[in-house]
Amino acid sequence: ASVSEPAQKCCTENIQPFLTSILEELMGPISSGFMEVRSLFDKEVNEIIQDFQKTNDMTRLKENVDQLMTLPFNSVKMEPCYLKVNLLQEFLQDLKTRFKVYHIDFVIQRTQNFMQELMENAVYTFEQLFSPSRQADSAKVATTIEKVKLRVLK
Repeated sequence: ASVSEPAQKCCTENIQPFLTSILEELMGPISSGFMEVRSLFDKEVNEIIQDFQKTNDMTRLKENVDQLMTLPFNSVKMEPCYLKVNLLQEFLQDLKTRFKVYHIDFVIQRTQNFMQELMENAVYTFEQLFSPSRQADSAKVATTIEKVKLRVLK
C-alpha cells in the first residue's frame, strides 16, 4: 500500500508519456522483419510456380513443395529477415540507458523465433491447402498454387 502511490506516480510521469514513441520505434524493425518473411514466402512460391510452368513436371513440383517446407529452417534464406530485426539492437540501447531495459538480445531472439514460427505456419498452411490439388489437371496447377499463396498471405 505504501509503494502503490509512488509507483503509480513514477509510471504516470516517467514512463507512460514515452510508451507511444517507444512502441513506434520498436515496431519499425519488427514490422520490417515480418514483411521480409512475407516477401520471402511470396518469392519462394513464385519460383515454384515459374519452375512448374517451365517443366510441367509433377514430381519436380512435389520436390519443390517439400523443399519449401524446410524454408523456416534454412538459415541462409531466413537471414535477411533476421537482419531487419537486428536493428532493434540500436533502438534498444537508448531504452536501456533511459529505462533500464536489459536483455536486449532476448528481445531480438524472441522476435526472430516468432518470425520463424510465422514462416513455419505459412509453409504448413500452404502445403495443407495445396496438397489436395496435386492430383488436379496440370494445366490448372499453377493457378491453384497462386490462389493458395494469396490465401496464405492473407
